[in-house]
Amino acid sequence: MRVVVAPDSFGGTLSATAAAEAIARGWRRHAPDDELRLLPLADGGTGFVEVLHAARGGRWHTLEVTGPFGDPVGARWLELDGVGYLESAAACGLHLVPRERRVPAVATTVTSRGVGELIAHAVGAGVGEVVVGLGGSATTDGGAGMLAALGAVAVDDAGAPVGPGGTALAGCTALAGRPQLGGARLVAAADVDNPLLGRHGAAAVFGPQKGADDAAVAELDAALARFADVLAAAFGVDVRDDDGAGAAGGLGAALLACGARRVSGAGLVRELVGLDAALDAADLAVTGEGSFDFQSLRGKLVTAVARAAADRAVPCLVLAGQVSVGRREAAAAGVDSAYSVAEDAGGVERSMADPEGTLAALAERVAGRWSR
Repeated sequence: MRVVVAPDSFGGTLSATAAAEAIARGWRRHAPDDELRLLPLADGGTGFVEVLHAARGGRWHTLEVTGPFGDPVGARWLELDGVGYLESAAACGLHLVPRERRVPAVATTVTSRGVGELIAHAVGAGVGEVVVGLGGSATTDGGAGMLAALGAVAVDDAGAPVGPGGTALAGCTALAGRPQLGGARLVAAADVDNPLLGRHGAAAVFGPQKGADDAAVAELDAALARFADVLAAAFGVDVRDDDGAGAAGGLGAALLACGARRVSGAGLVRELVGLDAALDAADLAVTGEGSFDFQSLRGKLVTAVARAAADRAVPCLVLAGQVSVGRREAAAAGVDSAYSVAEDAGGVERSMADPEGTLAALAERVAGRWSR
């Protein structure tokens, strides 16, 4: 049996590569004669650039940029065939914020400035296009920090720069300066299709996982609405309702306002790593992520794999840390069955204590049901 193993990363516990290897290890314990093709994937969030480098090579550029708290962090971007690939999570990822600091006071003040510094470095290296992977961010600043690093600073009525973070945008009235992109084209590789504002927007959907409570979510949403007006005035285009504007805490909105072309991060990776060709020769696809939930159905990687498999009448399984998507919704997305590591291991704590081992154990049991 030919099985394509193509997971995303599992939150902060397993990289996509580690997840693929764990699934393969467990699967082979039950079905050693199956032919496994490992294709670790990403959808624009954490691991996006690493996955591309593993599949296609390229040249790494490493530098220090401004982290979410304003302190320097190490980050890198990938130069491949004249294109610069970077991920927002490298500069302002949620993994850079310890769990004890994911509180409202922090969630409303962290910055995306480092993302702009990565873009500026890629532009300075002479690439013609910069692809920004959006996902896994700790910020909800609408991309204001990123724009400031590129030369377009959010200012108040007195012309003074507003502070870092999303809530400071409530006092923003204009952008001083224009983004300096040296003629490079921008591409926003979004992992979700959420708009900027409202109940499906950046603050409401993603703010709580970054530490925002109900009051902070309301404050952030109002401030982002103000910033959307500023972006519309500065760039002559209103992007607040565009698909992907709410990605990465509103970084999507700032990129789209700058003229970025939006693509599916999962779709881009699917093309660059050759997922379609692998599925053409497959009998079964196995994908996975940390949490298979309603957000997964809004453009994330597992649904991209499932739909690609469905196009070829190849069954697709999801192995996830936790599963909250119902069978009907999963089937509509092209998923034949979804399995929870936490449920199989006897609880979240047990699964988190040994993420590789428990994922491998689940894969072994799933192989017993699906391997011919």
